[in-house]
Amino acid sequence: MCRFGFLIDMDGVIYRGKQLISGADTFIHLLLERGIPFAFLTNNSQRTRRDVVCKLERMGIQVNESHIFTCAMATARFLADQKPCGTAFVIGEGGLSHALHRNGYAIVDDDPDYVVVGEGRTFNMEIVEAAVRMILRGAKLIATNMDPNCPTASGTRPGCGAIVAMLETATGRKAFSVGKPSSVMMRAARKELGLSSAETIMIGDTMETDILGGVSMGYTTALVLSGGTRREDLALYA
Repeated sequence: MCRFGFLIDMDGVIYRGKQLISGADTFIHLLLERGIPFAFLTNNSQRTRRDVVCKLERMGIQVNESHIFTCAMATARFLADQKPCGTAFVIGEGGLSHALHRNGYAIVDDDPDYVVVGEGRTFNMEIVEAAVRMILRGAKLIATNMDPNCPTASGTRPGCGAIVAMLETATGRKAFSVGKPSSVMMRAARKELGLSSAETIMIGDTMETDILGGVSMGYTTALVLSGGTRREDLALYA
């Protein structure tokens, strides 16, 4: 029986945008061939597990939904543990709403238990104002992650963390973040694989999320330079 497994970031490790990173498919095929447990971790809450599987399939990587663990899933499971059958006002897209529904949550437009924030391209000031009112009335602010920006094919757009910062500033309330590097997501993903901390290897391209999250959990970590970190950046962390 294999006594180790991998948690693998996606953007910057497996692909950049729609482009597969050289060697990534070979590595995943090797893990599958040898029966080594692994899961892809992503702080992108927009897509469902099936959406992610489809994207990987189009790049030549054949996995199933059990290999995918998103911050939307981690957030929905966390909230279901905190308050079963609760309610949420959602700033985000389909992957987040789908995960909340699967975990027994109702999505409402007023008086929610939680205001839950993920990535999205459809939010506007009307939505932000509504969220501010709900938070000031007692709804707890939950972030799927605190990434300040998201890389896109055309450049960079504000990420979940940027939206959350606006709400924190307007309300004076601090958000609780579930995604990487939070121990909530890092622990939940490891447990999905049935591994101990000593048996877990985290592979990522970002020191502040992937590597920090792995180190804080006692995992072995591996930083790749194919994404958000350049070789010259390493001196900053020495």
